[in-house]
Amino acid sequence: MVILNRIYTKTGDDGTTALGSGERRPKFDLRIAAYGTVDETNAAIGVVRLHLAGAPELDKMLGLIQNDLFDLGADLAVPQRDGKAERLRVVSSQVERLERDIDDLNANLAPLTSFILPGGTPAAAYLHLARTICRRAERIVVELAANPAEPVSEAAIQYINRLSDFLFVAGRAVNDNGAGDVLWVPGQNR
Repeated sequence: MVILNRIYTKTGDDGTTALGSGERRPKFDLRIAAYGTVDETNAAIGVVRLHLAGAPELDKMLGLIQNDLFDLGADLAVPQRDGKAERLRVVSSQVERLERDIDDLNANLAPLTSFILPGGTPAAAYLHLARTICRRAERIVVELAANPAEPVSEAAIQYINRLSDFLFVAGRAVNDNGAGDVLWVPGQNR
């Protein structure tokens, strides 16, 4: 259980922050950027959910994802180290659930005939915004994982990758299963 009695601690006034392990890192550290951008993705999903009154199943999926994103943030906030007790980690069953949800949403979508522009319904536009933030989080997580001194689990990388796919498909789903997608017209404004 997490208990937060005081929101400000003043410990970050020197430009550092603590990882879940207690280790202090500069606030610009790549690991901090990774879980901070995951948190930003989560916040964008919160905005999406404000626009889903008519889509309770998708809202439920996104609620599960928001919880998963806190798990992912906790995973990233404590680097895996040999000989240390394991902390909360993203697991393959979370990735598999995302894949099932993608397949369920995708089954009803009209085939794509062009790239799509973010837009259509407000929910779709915000889902595409969340997707682009998620892609940024993925780039940072993968960059972090490329450093042998900064281990990141395979499941964490898979989860953030699948999430951006989910957000894309969900954006199409709330656009009347693709019928309301705004299609890119190459060279339209020449």
